[in-house]
Amino acid sequence: MTLLDAVVVGSGPNGLAAAVTLARAGLGVRVLEAQPTIGGGARTVAIPELADGMLFDLCSAVHPMAWASPFFRSFDLSARGVELVAPDVAYAHPLDGGRAGIAFRDLARTADRLGPDGDAWGDLLGPLTAHWRQVTALALGDKRTVHGMAEGVPGSGGHTLPVRALASMVGPGLHFGSALLEQGGPRWDRRFLTDEAKALLTGVAAHNITPLPSLGGAGTALLLAALAHADGGWAIPVGGSQAIVNAMVRDLEAHGGTVETGRRVESWSDLPPARAVFFDTTPSTLLRIAGDRVRLRRRAALRRFQYGNAAAKVDFVLDGPVPWQVPDVGRASTVHVGGTRAELVAAEDSVSHGLHADHPVVLVSDPSVADPSRLSGPVRPLWTYAHVPAGSTQDVTEAVTRQIERFAPGFRDVVVGSRCIPAAQMERHNENYPGGDISAGAATMWQMVARPTLAPDPYQVAEGLYLCSASTPPGPGVHGMGGWHAARRALLREFDVRSLPDLRP
Repeated sequence: MTLLDAVVVGSGPNGLAAAVTLARAGLGVRVLEAQPTIGGGARTVAIPELADGMLFDLCSAVHPMAWASPFFRSFDLSARGVELVAPDVAYAHPLDGGRAGIAFRDLARTADRLGPDGDAWGDLLGPLTAHWRQVTALALGDKRTVHGMAEGVPGSGGHTLPVRALASMVGPGLHFGSALLEQGGPRWDRRFLTDEAKALLTGVAAHNITPLPSLGGAGTALLLAALAHADGGWAIPVGGSQAIVNAMVRDLEAHGGTVETGRRVESWSDLPPARAVFFDTTPSTLLRIAGDRVRLRRRAALRRFQYGNAAAKVDFVLDGPVPWQVPDVGRASTVHVGGTRAELVAAEDSVSHGLHADHPVVLVSDPSVADPSRLSGPVRPLWTYAHVPAGSTQDVTEAVTRQIERFAPGFRDVVVGSRCIPAAQMERHNENYPGGDISAGAATMWQMVARPTLAPDPYQVAEGLYLCSASTPPGPGVHGMGGWHAARRALLREFDVRSLPDLRP
């Protein structure tokens, strides 16, 4: 049997980023995917029982990091025909009484809408938005090396780090750190006066599915809120998330790589011979397949990796737009539903104690707001998640419907079909979501840094064996950075490739 240079287990964005990087370096690469379709958490699929001819984003749908991450900026999605579109309103947060926080792409307009909290919003996010490249590089770095946390900053290419690139990160880094401590701790309520501003930022922090306030939630909120006001906004790929994945596969195949779907790997014997193997999987999957190749101490550390609470998915088919009480909410690519900051805190606290919240945090996206091609005649898809305890078997369709109806009276009247994937079933579609944990590991501040362990190299777990999923730095999101970081290390260590491959078309 022919010896491959590299095998990648899993075809999510991180696995494909690793595969593309290796193939462009001239290596023979094969990607193995257990599911019948490629993409992991970035797949777009038909659900015939809901609507003929309509496509639904199975997991992730909105992608601010698909244009902002250093990997995708190098890969250049737009030059490959992937159109990322973002509406004028990045995200919104409805409140009772006909109120809402509205995050416009324009920072000044957002501040103006927030009234007495406008200056405070601008002071918090303005410096981060102005230096989004540096902030993104810090947030999406390898959490171990100065160079790994500066990739993507102008002047930081190659294996060297010019002083000017490092210097450009000091100011934004200090502001980010100060804001992180403020918004991740007991002082978080001191900055804003209004419910609208408090909820607008807290809704983004709640993406982490952790108790609030928390440093992990604050980091997520600051990064994503800053990107909402930056060049690309909260973008949606025209045609669905699959467009990103397909572009990566086309490039991989153009450079001699191959992808095999329906190839489940249960043991090491299921893998073709290769000089290096990359796992775009959870640590538990890697250990199940290759544990005896990992040193005992590292194996024990990987087994201590903690998984987090969960999301349950509800896909709706509507025969009209969501009738939000505040019309500007309907202009957003993402809507955070859950009420005030206090209500969000209570809901996430319930989930952290293994309980279903009476009024759960719900994420909502109507892709047709930015991409009219997602309309199918008179009907449209609506993407929603509800936060629930890990392993929940509950059908949350009614809870989600009730929450949306609260801020969009008449929502039930436009629903013509729905399908729920309970948290316990999420891993049937993506095995990196154990128990419905869509972050592939608890998104605490400790686990965002010591992810998956505190080892100096978070990616190489043994000679020729790498972990490159969302369970490694920088964590969840469609950014490809885990795969890119892992592949760059392997090129040097396993293949003695000292010049980094150009990712441009």
